[in-house]
Amino acid sequence: MIGVAEQHGGWATSDPMDVPGKQPLYKTEGSPPSSVPTLMDGGNYIKEGKDAAKSTCLIFSPKADEVGALARSLKMFEEHGVNLLHIESRASLRVPNQYEFMVECAPGGDLGSAIENLRQRSAYFSIISRNYKDNMGTVPWFPRRIRELDRFANQILSYGAELDADHPGFTDEKYRARRKYFADLAYHYKHGEPLPHVDYTAEETETWGKVFRELTKLFPKNACRQHNHVFPLLIENCGFREDNIPQLEDISNFLRDSTGFTLRPVAGLLSSRDFLAGLAFRVFHSTQYIRHPSRPFYTPEPDVCHELLGHVPLLADPAFAQFSQEIGLASLGAPDDYIEKLATCYWFTVEFGLCRQDGTLKAYGAGLLSSFGELDYALSGKPELRPFEPAKTALQKYPITEYQPVYYVAESFEDAKEKMIKYAQTIPRQFTVRYNPYTQSIEMLDSKPHVLQLVHGIGREIQILGDALKKL
Repeated sequence: MIGVAEQHGGWATSDPMDVPGKQPLYKTEGSPPSSVPTLMDGGNYIKEGKDAAKSTCLIFSPKADEVGALARSLKMFEEHGVNLLHIESRASLRVPNQYEFMVECAPGGDLGSAIENLRQRSAYFSIISRNYKDNMGTVPWFPRRIRELDRFANQILSYGAELDADHPGFTDEKYRARRKYFADLAYHYKHGEPLPHVDYTAEETETWGKVFRELTKLFPKNACRQHNHVFPLLIENCGFREDNIPQLEDISNFLRDSTGFTLRPVAGLLSSRDFLAGLAFRVFHSTQYIRHPSRPFYTPEPDVCHELLGHVPLLADPAFAQFSQEIGLASLGAPDDYIEKLATCYWFTVEFGLCRQDGTLKAYGAGLLSSFGELDYALSGKPELRPFEPAKTALQKYPITEYQPVYYVAESFEDAKEKMIKYAQTIPRQFTVRYNPYTQSIEMLDSKPHVLQLVHGIGREIQILGDALKKL
């Protein structure tokens, strides 16, 4: 008989509220008993010293493109006692026939005065920072290139090897050592490397098999058609079987071919801002460890069962992949209060979303699809159902240690995507962002020349479509 704690959904029990504006985004399959979290010593890889996230990045183009323009600009930082950590230059997309420069400033000195002086002497000027504030407001730092995900990948809220006192594996030294092994693999991973290969033990594979068998019985009737369409393809191409835990590398390659999404190993719990930023690049941060064998139908944190059985199938669907990326793009540079709202939208869609298909209610949220207890409850007719409207959904409070009293229903992934795009336009940002799939980078559309260049590119695409229509 499954106990109450095993049937209810919940979050990891580490307390993210100690970090302002940071909340976990992972749904877990079961909820732990009520207790005050107690972390084990050791295993924390958040290093002391300079935190790159506290630096201030400036992008500017001098008003005059002449010899010595950069040297004169950099002289202002010296005059105000500001150290520079990094300098880049490139041809400007915003100011024709000129260069623009990116400088990363270390904390300290009279940075405010240096910035104001530089702003007055620049044809283009922009601040990207987590901490700097002036009369122009704050733009939180966000990655512009996919390799910059390395910068925050290990700024985690809790390391994967840290277990709370009520965790099933808390007193199991062998399990704790295994968890540290998984966390270390993810911690040392860098963009561009092959994803870590794991030789799972027979005990871990047995635990996976128990979960796999129970959930696959429910998928045909309760999962959305997109999930049920992709799942056989994962069995065929990625080794999804009850006697085999698939490898992230195989799954990531499959997703890349399907929608351009890729997986990235994560050592612990990321903040909402950082996790959502990964989605903007179509990168999903995934765990590789598995729950403790003594409780195969309960886990106090996201594990490989939740990631692969719940999240992965939908990431191979083009419409859902685009919806997920729209949430990520909306988060880039957004104020902290909007990050919380976007995280709530994520909670009620990607984690707990329901949709109607052929007049029947189906589940597409990973938190439901990886928890047979809550999956059955969500479709039982007992909870309250509301239509998904981002502006309203973003304000909904939710419990984290019990079944949801309210679920939000999307008419379709396309409808949900269009609503998220419109909602993103209400976020107070002085720029618009666009993902460039060719360079895997984020472009800030904050100048007329850049927008005109994009319009020219769209015009070319329209010409291609017109030519195709003529030939049909």
